[in-house]
Amino acid sequence: MGNWQKTKIGKFLFERKGKYKPSDERIAGLKRINKIDFSGNFHIVQKPSKTDMILIKSGDLVISGINVSKGAMGIYNGNEDVVATIHYSSYTFDSEKINVKYFKRFLKSDKFINLLKEQVKGGIKTEIKPKHILPLEIDLPSIDEQENIVSNFQKIENEDEELKQEISNQQSLLKKLRQQILQEAIEGKLTKDWRKNNPNVEPAKELLKRIKAEKEQLIKEKKTKKQKPLPPITEEEKPFKLPENWVWCRLGEIITMIYGNGLTKAQCIEGGSFPVYGSNGIVGYYNSFLTEKRVIIIGRKGSAGALNVCELPSWTTDVAYYVEENNYFNFEFLFHLLQSLGLAKIGKGIKPGVNRNEAYNLIVPLSPLPEQKAIVEKLEKLFAVCDELVREINENKIHSEQLMQAVLREAFSHSDGI
Repeated sequence: MGNWQKTKIGKFLFERKGKYKPSDERIAGLKRINKIDFSGNFHIVQKPSKTDMILIKSGDLVISGINVSKGAMGIYNGNEDVVATIHYSSYTFDSEKINVKYFKRFLKSDKFINLLKEQVKGGIKTEIKPKHILPLEIDLPSIDEQENIVSNFQKIENEDEELKQEISNQQSLLKKLRQQILQEAIEGKLTKDWRKNNPNVEPAKELLKRIKAEKEQLIKEKKTKKQKPLPPITEEEKPFKLPENWVWCRLGEIITMIYGNGLTKAQCIEGGSFPVYGSNGIVGYYNSFLTEKRVIIIGRKGSAGALNVCELPSWTTDVAYYVEENNYFNFEFLFHLLQSLGLAKIGKGIKPGVNRNEAYNLIVPLSPLPEQKAIVEKLEKLFAVCDELVREINENKIHSEQLMQAVLREAFSHSDGI
């Protein structure tokens, strides 16, 4: 391999020995490394730990044993000694033999992982320790060649960072686009032409009357509880002008958010036939169900405000609400309407969660039933375009990651560098 030579890592890295109990007076008062991010930045805290510690001095190379192959390493340049848990390792190094920036990129390469598999007897666990790294024999170029490789890497990484930033911008713009599409849907802007072609539909105020009558009947039959009275809607509360035949109402006037019922962990996971929904999706299965209807799941705690749709009979736990399908709404329209409300933004306090009474107080635009279907059809078409754009963006992201891996493989497999 030209001027590349077989070298054990232990020939240029030297572990700083010593382990300390958290109560050891020799490390009393020292701050602790809480994390090394993948850019090599140290996050230092005063927070204690019950785990045994190692000592780190200025100029030491510090490596996170858990995330070493992701680049979680760096040179500590602080003015004061610090400690880290034994999940980290600290080294002095011979700067005439190793360029630390080169070594960091080497640890992120497939070459490093393959060497671990080949040379470490019995394999390794998730955590990589000095006993795994130091005995490894690697092909090491001269220090000048290492610096040349690092220089070329930095050029490529700068270009890669620009690409990632562009991808991030595209993702942000696409998220805003979806929100804008949804907002225009609930304002009736997407179905302006539909209304011109369908002028004689039943006004939404008639639909609202039927919903209220049905809710009153369910209360009389004791199938649901009476809600607290909701205040009338003032002109100041209305955020935009509604299309003809639409009407403003409060969410509690048109839906009932039903509390789920708690299950034990054993009940959730033992071979049941029906999905059990928590605050953010399926958490297990059970041999019984609460409702045979399609339902919208609303996260009440944990992933507060998260929405899920269950097409099958299901059980909902007590960390979520569910809203049953009914004859007054297009089911998909109701889901998008709830999406537009941003339920995660309400009920924030000491214990974050969606407060049902606060949710019921939100004002929403109600469209005629036939127009709800038209709105859903428009949304599906526009969101399909968004989904295609998401796919393209994700492919670009994957290609970027694959390119960097290819560069890493090339750099550490050939003496010609990259």
